[in-house]
Amino acid sequence: MKKQLFINGEWVETESYKDLLSPYSNEKMAEIASATEEDVDKAIAAAYQTNETMAEMPAHKRASILEKVANLIEARAEEAAKIISAEAAKPYKTALGEVNRTVATYKFSAEEAKRIHGETIPLDAAVGGENRIAYTVREPIGVIGAITPFNFPMNLVAHKVGPAIASGNTVVLKPAEQTPLSSLFLADIFKEAGLPDGALNIVTGKGSVVGEKIVKDDRVKKISFTGSPAVGIGIRNKAGLKRVTLELGSNAAVIIDQGVDLDKIIDRCVMGAFSFQGQVCISLQRVYIHESLYEQFVEKMVAATKQLKIGDPLDPNTDVSALISPSDVDRALAWIEEAKQGGAKIVTGGDAEGNVLQPTILTDVDAKLKVSCQEVFAPIVLINKVSSVKEAINYVNDSRYGLQAGIYTDNIHTALMATKKLHVGGVMVNDIPTFRVDHMPYGGVKESGVGREGVKYAIEEMTEQKLVVFNQA
Repeated sequence: MKKQLFINGEWVETESYKDLLSPYSNEKMAEIASATEEDVDKAIAAAYQTNETMAEMPAHKRASILEKVANLIEARAEEAAKIISAEAAKPYKTALGEVNRTVATYKFSAEEAKRIHGETIPLDAAVGGENRIAYTVREPIGVIGAITPFNFPMNLVAHKVGPAIASGNTVVLKPAEQTPLSSLFLADIFKEAGLPDGALNIVTGKGSVVGEKIVKDDRVKKISFTGSPAVGIGIRNKAGLKRVTLELGSNAAVIIDQGVDLDKIIDRCVMGAFSFQGQVCISLQRVYIHESLYEQFVEKMVAATKQLKIGDPLDPNTDVSALISPSDVDRALAWIEEAKQGGAKIVTGGDAEGNVLQPTILTDVDAKLKVSCQEVFAPIVLINKVSSVKEAINYVNDSRYGLQAGIYTDNIHTALMATKKLHVGGVMVNDIPTFRVDHMPYGGVKESGVGREGVKYAIEEMTEQKLVVFNQA
C-alpha cells in the first residue's frame, strides 16, 4: 500500500517512500511518501493561495463542513480505530475512545465557528472619545503549520485542524513519521465534506525537511506543535515573529491525602498510569501518598496492575501493548535499572518482551532519578510516601515541567490550598492529572509549553483582533 502526499486537494507522488512498520509485530503496513523541500513548498503555496477563500467563507459554511467531518468519522469509527491501533500499537478500545474524542473535537470546532465574536468599546469613557463608536472583530491569520505527535494521531490533529478551519485559516499538516495513516485517512474525509482544495495539505516525511520548511517559511503565520521539549524549543528559536503554541509534555503527579477511600481511586490511577502504555503527556507518572495509606495503596495498585491484559493492540481485550519503538523500550529499561541502582524498589514489572514493556511500579524513588524528574513516556509509575500534602506539593513543583496535576482529598481547605500552590497549567481535584475533555483549556507552564489548546482557546490564538472606530462627528 503506497501512500502519497495530499496537496491542493490531490494525491501527489514524490521522489522516495519509506516503509512503515508495526510497532507490535514489526510487519510492513505501508510505504509512506517522504516529502522533499519542494513538495512542502507546493503545500504551503496551496494553503497560501486558498487563504482568501477560507477567510471569506461564511461561518455557517465552515461549521457545516466540520459537522460533516464529524459525522463521516463517526460513521467510520471502527475503521479509524483500527488504523490508529495498527500504526501506533494503541489498544483497540483505547483507540476507539480516541476516535470518539476526535468526533467531539470537530463538533466543538463546528460550534465555535459560529461563536467567534469581538466586543464594543465605550470610547467616550476617555476624554476625546466623544461621538465615536468602536468595536473589535477577529480575523484569521492565514496559514497554520501543524506538527503532531504519534500518541494521539487523530485527536491531536483535530485539535489543530478543527480550530484552524473553524476560524477561516488554512493548514499545512506534518504528522508524526510513525503515525501518518490517521492523518491521510482524514484527507479523504475533509474532501468529501466539501473543504476547498488547498485548505488542508498533508505532507509526510522527516522533521528535518518537512518541519524545518514549515517553521521557517514566511507564508506560515503560526506553528502549533505537540512533541518533545527539545524540538519545541528549537521551533520557537527558529519561528521568528510567528505565533507559536507548544505542548511539550510533563511528568504528571497525583497527591493522595489521608482519609481518602482507596477503593474508589485505584482503577482510575491504574488507567492514568498505564493507558496507551503511559505514552500520554499527562500520564500519571508520580504518586505522592500520605504515609498512613502508603502500604495499602501500593498493595492495591500492584494487584490491579497485574490484572491488565498485555498483547496484540487489535485484540479488543488488550489493555497494554507495544511501545512505539525499540529505542523507547531500551531507554525505559535503562531508566528502571538506574532507579534500581539508586535505591528504588521494583514492586511489579520491570521487564520487556520485544517492544512490550510490562506495566511497572517503583517505590522509594529519589527525586533526582530520571524516572522521577524527566518524562518517562512508558508504562512506569512511582509511588512515594509523604507526611503531608504540603510536602507532596513541594515534590510536584520540584520539576522542570508543569502541565497538569491531581489531588485526592476530602478536605475542601486542602483542595483550595493545592489549587493555589501547585504550579501547573491545570489542577484536577479528586481526579488524576490524566483527565482531559476536548473543549477545556489545555496547556502548561515551565517546560511543558506555551499557549493553550482546547477549541475555543486555540481559535483565539489563530485569529487577529482588529479594532474598528467610527467617528460620527
